[in-house]
Amino acid sequence: MFDHPLMPRIEAALDSLRPYLATDGGNVRVANITPEGVLQLEWEGACGACPMSPMTRAGLEDTVKKAVPEITAVEAR
Repeated sequence: MFDHPLMPRIEAALDSLRPYLATDGGNVRVANITPEGVLQLEWEGACGACPMSPMTRAGLEDTVKKAVPEITAVEAR
C-alpha cells in the first residue's frame, strides 16, 4: 500500500465505490500522490479495458475530492 498521510481518507472514499467497480470485475489502487495533490490511480481487473473508465474516473474524482479536499485532481491509468 502507498504510504501518505491522506491515505486513510482516500481509501475510505475509494472503499465506498469499490463494490460498484467489483460488480463489473474491476478495482482501483493508489499509485502515487504528487506534491501538487494529484492522486494517481491504477485500474485493476476489468476496469483497465472498460470503455466507461473515463466516466468512472470522473466519479472517483468527485468522490475523493469531496472527502479529501487536499486532492486537486485524479488521474487513472
